[in-house]
Order: sequence, then C-alpha cells, then structure tokens
Amino acid sequence: MISISEQTPLILEGGGDRGVFTTGVLDCFLDHKLMFPYVIGVSAGGYNAVSYLSKQRGRQKKISLELAFHYKTASLKKWVLTGNLLDDKLLFEDFTEQIIPFDYQTFFDNPSVCELVTTNCLTGEASYFQEKRNKKRFIEITKATGRLPFASPMVMIDDTPMLDGGISDSIPLQRAMHLGFTDHPVVVLTRNKGYRKPPNAYKLAKLFYHKYPKLTQALANRYKMYNKQLELVERLEEEDKITVLRPQKKIHVERINNTAEALSTLYQEGYSLASTLLNT
Repeated sequence: MISISEQTPLILEGGGDRGVFTTGVLDCFLDHKLMFPYVIGVSAGGYNAVSYLSKQRGRQKKISLELAFHYKTASLKKWVLTGNLLDDKLLFEDFTEQIIPFDYQTFFDNPSVCELVTTNCLTGEASYFQEKRNKKRFIEITKATGRLPFASPMVMIDDTPMLDGGISDSIPLQRAMHLGFTDHPVVVLTRNKGYRKPPNAYKLAKLFYHKYPKLTQALANRYKMYNKQLELVERLEEEDKITVLRPQKKIHVERINNTAEALSTLYQEGYSLASTLLNT
C-alpha cells in the first residue's frame, strides 16, 4: 500500500520504449485517484510525468501503442536526412494540438510540482526545470528531457544547449530528497532488479560533440553514475525507506523499434504491479 504525504515524491526513470511500463503504473495511479505532490521525470519518464499530471489517463498509452506505429514517430531514414531520429512536428505539434491534445490547463492548474531533467551541454551537469506558465517554454523543456545524444539535435533552453536528462541524472531520487521530499519516495524503474549498465566509452562523443568537452566527459562516465544510483535505490529499498516498482519479468523491449505486442505486455505488467501494490 502507498501512503502519500506532502513530502512523498514520485521519481520516474526514462528508457525509451521501456517507459511504457511506467505508463501502466501511472494509469493505475490515476484510476485510483492517486496524485503525488512532487513528480520528477527523465526522458520517457518526463513524457509520462506530464500526461499523468494533466490527468489524461490512457494518453501516453495511445501514443506509445498506437500512434507511434501508425505515424512512425521515429525513423532511421529521417535521422540520416535531418539529423533527428524523431519527428518533432508530429510529436510536439500534431499530437499535442490536434491528434491527442494535451490538456495544458489541467497540467498548469495541478498544484503538484513537476520537474523535468535535462543535461546542460556546457557543464555536463543536470538541469531541473519547472514550467507551468509559458506554454512554448514548457514544450521546449519537454523536448529537451528526451533528446537522445547522437540521435537528435540539442534544444536551447534559456539560451543554453540541452540534451537528455539521463546523461547526467538517470534516477533523480537524490534531487527529490534534496528538495525535502523524503517521506518514503516511490521510484519507478524500467530495468529488472540487478541490472547494471556496462562500460561504454562513447568513442564517437568527441567527434559529435568536440565543442562540448564536459558533455563528452558526462557521456563517458554515465554508466558509473547510473550504476551508483541503482546501488542507492537497492540499498534504500532493502532498508524499507523507499518503494520501488520495476519490471519483474525478463524485459523483451529495447529503447526503440519494438512490436506493439511487446509494448502492450510491458504496459500490462506495470499496471498489474501497481494495482497489486495499491491493494495490499
């Protein structure tokens, strides 16, 4: 059972298509009218966070399981031609304004704090943004949190180039606790327990980002940062200081290019695990 106080945070990891697990968890929370006072999301976790706080149950599921396949939101051909794996116009204009409109008013009026994580390309460090007034700035921040290195161009936020928040703070539990949200945090991960990211030197980083040496350093050290965060999560979980929701079955979903059936299975697992937790 989850008990929420004014200091209980919800932390949402990214993971590309694996984020559909988180979508299932959050749809279950919405079905139970469970709303956290503070939500922080990274990359796909950020996309999930905003749909959760706009209280649009099923919105992110429809995007991930239906629209992404019908409209082909990610394309290797597009990356070769434009330098962007994702179709920004489709995702942040057509979807949000026409096809499956985002409820900006409900999101902006929601008293819960929402933070999205990005990586400052000049410093290589995490930046944390809250935006509930300026629609245009909110959209740019949402773009930036999921801006995968190498796959998409940087996004300018307040005249500063930004990329995916997972580069610098993949599981922002410490950020939430630093702000005072320390009452039994709930963390939603998208990897199986015991997973550790293998070393990756990102040899292409210096070629791609030769003007951003601190970013290339952050990319090279990302696996160390991420594994330390996983160790912290597992330690606090064992001490019963946090609640963790993560896939229990072996994951058959990669970051991109998955089948609708595989994504649906992962979504259902997220929903089922959250339901079990809320009813025990």
